[in-house]
Amino acid sequence: MTDTSVPATALEDIRRVACVGAGVIGGGWVAHFLGRGYEVTAWDPAPDAEARLRRLVDAAWPALEQLGLAPGASADRLTVTSTLEEAVARAQFVQESAPEKLGLKRELLARLDAATPSGVVIASSTSGYPMTDMQTDAVSPGRLIVGHPFNPPYLIPLVEVVGGDRTDPEAVRWAARFYEAAGKSVITMDREVPGFIANRLQEALWREALHMVAGGEATVRDIDRSITEGPGLRWAIMGPMLTFALAGGEGGMAHMLDHFGPSLKSPWTRLEAPELDKALYDAVVTGCDDAADGRTIADLVAERDRGVIAVLRATGRLPGSGAE
Repeated sequence: MTDTSVPATALEDIRRVACVGAGVIGGGWVAHFLGRGYEVTAWDPAPDAEARLRRLVDAAWPALEQLGLAPGASADRLTVTSTLEEAVARAQFVQESAPEKLGLKRELLARLDAATPSGVVIASSTSGYPMTDMQTDAVSPGRLIVGHPFNPPYLIPLVEVVGGDRTDPEAVRWAARFYEAAGKSVITMDREVPGFIANRLQEALWREALHMVAGGEATVRDIDRSITEGPGLRWAIMGPMLTFALAGGEGGMAHMLDHFGPSLKSPWTRLEAPELDKALYDAVVTGCDDAADGRTIADLVAERDRGVIAVLRATGRLPGSGAE
């Protein structure tokens, strides 16, 4: 197998997508692709994978209906196969979503490369590993790219696309166009960076939150409310950079940097990871239980989905939902 025909299929001819790994992320991808009208084959080694996957798709379908189903979209277009090879045999695009273990990723991507028809792009949902580190065992590494989604993939539009050192640049460009055609909002990264873009920003916030819980400076409920009732409202409209530019008034970012630049050296944040000892572990788990206030995980998923859809609709990011 060679990379001479990467990618081999025109975007308008894509009908069949394979999803390998059917956990929370992989299952979310399955739901997304089904909602966009594709035929989906899925494989996961867990013995109860099919039952779990179909429950996830059923739970996601009301949100997909609100987002707007593509013509022909149906949960009946899902086939769960007994082998990886069967799942990718006729695939025109492959999305891998295995657990975050580098050895497993290398082995699985090599298997997918060997089993997938020539010229078909294979994407990994990895949330942290560079493709350069994962494509080492593949015979045809040129078609391997990262397509990093956000949970749940059927609801959150963003996907970050980047190749590795041995990836064909055309595979990256093709994948970005495919994801856009499949309803995603795409960032095509110029170079690899561990954790990509959004996860690095999330990680900074997450670490500081853990420090505050560990130090008794804030509860889990306080931390979540500080975002949902504060900067999170602004970030749904524009990101932190333009938000800070507005803090400079008519002078924009230049005035903001002149005014607040010296405070960058103030010890406000502690970006080193705190020690996740039992006390911190228990505090975070108990704090989340308290913040849930009796709501089950299923309740919270439904609440999150309704809320995100409302934000997308209010900001004009759903088809036909122009913001008013």
